[in-house]
Amino acid sequence: MTSLRQQTAHIILLETSDLHGNMLPIHYANNKPNEVGLTKIASLIAQERAKGDHVIVIDNGDLIQGTPLAYHHARLDNEPINPMVMGLNYLNYDAAVLGNHEFNYGLAVLQKAIRESNFPWLSANIVNQETGAPFFGPPYVIKESPEGVRVGILGLTTPYIPNWEDPKHIAGIRFEDPISTARTWIQHMKSVEGADVIVVSYHGGFERDIETGEPSEPLTGENQGYQLCMEVDGIDVLLTGHQHRSIAGAQINGVTIVQPSTAGVSLGKVQLELEKVEGKWQIRSKQSMLLSVANVEADSDLIGKNESYEAKTQVWLDQPIGHLTGDMLVQDPMKIRLADNALIEFINHVQMELSGAPISNTALFDNVSPGFPRRITMRDIVSNYIYPNTLKVIRISGQDIKDALEQSAEYFELTDEGEVRVSKSFMEPKPAHYNYDMWEGITYTLNISRPIGSRVVQLDFEGKPMDLGRSFDVVMNNYRAAGGGNYAMFQDKPVIKDIPTDVAELLAGYIMERGTIEATVNGNWKVIWE
Repeated sequence: MTSLRQQTAHIILLETSDLHGNMLPIHYANNKPNEVGLTKIASLIAQERAKGDHVIVIDNGDLIQGTPLAYHHARLDNEPINPMVMGLNYLNYDAAVLGNHEFNYGLAVLQKAIRESNFPWLSANIVNQETGAPFFGPPYVIKESPEGVRVGILGLTTPYIPNWEDPKHIAGIRFEDPISTARTWIQHMKSVEGADVIVVSYHGGFERDIETGEPSEPLTGENQGYQLCMEVDGIDVLLTGHQHRSIAGAQINGVTIVQPSTAGVSLGKVQLELEKVEGKWQIRSKQSMLLSVANVEADSDLIGKNESYEAKTQVWLDQPIGHLTGDMLVQDPMKIRLADNALIEFINHVQMELSGAPISNTALFDNVSPGFPRRITMRDIVSNYIYPNTLKVIRISGQDIKDALEQSAEYFELTDEGEVRVSKSFMEPKPAHYNYDMWEGITYTLNISRPIGSRVVQLDFEGKPMDLGRSFDVVMNNYRAAGGGNYAMFQDKPVIKDIPTDVAELLAGYIMERGTIEATVNGNWKVIWE
């Protein structure tokens, strides 16, 4: 007679996603404590494993980019094992999925990190352009519990990467549709591998409201999580990411979903209870939740393993590179975005000078950007310019420029009391401050009391109204030049010049060459409301 213990099984799925190089629980701008990081996640994983259930741990992508630690390793000291991979190896991860930011440092850095991993990188829809075979690793992995439950884990990645990434970083790669890819491999995992449970780990999010199904963003194919749940049969659990949202305790079309935010602020957890009925395992219950790292003590052993990486990073960050006269500090991010200011003007001027383009745009990427103090170090550079962007000069029309300004103007809305705030479309599903651009080389005024689409009330070039039919060379980061952030007017435009060096390096080199920079504001743009 079969015992009850043999007839039931409990499986725990743990997910990290969008760790973005966050190992330690610190702010790199000032080294103050921060409730983030893999060293805190490590303690949560240990707690879950100590409970006795069968635990499977998966990283859902965007692992190796995002902090000075990650940057220093990739760009300046790539010989040791990747520190984030070292951390996942230490924690005995079962698998990882490729995220879009895995490609930022180029294929050589990525492939080295994959070789160093003691776990497979799953990439079912990232295939060799010529053969159609998975480019980096297996499409899926099967993990079996002590009771004999076979869990199939399929890895998928947003196929929107060619819209952002430097073409050299994805040479020879084709990004296929996750929907059709999932159908193919799920059928294979069930019929050939005998999988009892199907888990899809998808580096992407939800383009529709998870309750109503209404579109929550443009349906570009960047975030097809809802579509996966609705159109692909057989998925039991969908692990998601990319959008940096906190999602748990929900289902779509019977599929349990979870998304654990970013930087390691929480660990995604899915509890599965199974029962064997007539020789087949069936899921009796499933539930997703988020485990916060707040007030969790970091894993001291992992901190120790990271010590040599961190020491070199901190020395590099505190190298003085120049001085500033004037004020480039960020006291109020909203004020920075409402009128021309010295910090944004400086970045735009550097982009224009190094590229030769007469017009430039850039953004204040995050509300925690501190600006530049009087004594500038590398820490200040990477705290403000947080992405490994490069620069492109593209040729666009005056109408394209006006359309882009209208797109940026949607960042603002007015409350009933006439107060300015960030619009819902730039805050949900995640804050997208990096998609509001500020321009140099043109003179413009945005009136945000006017309806969306008609807020550009002044647009001049060289003292005259801009000729909307004329072509202009504009320098911007590679993400925006590819149309990232729903700037479709920039897609597929002629590239006049490509500057492949990271903007953070360009800014540092510019300051070091001069020794002292000056804060200037020419007042070429403003936002008004009446």
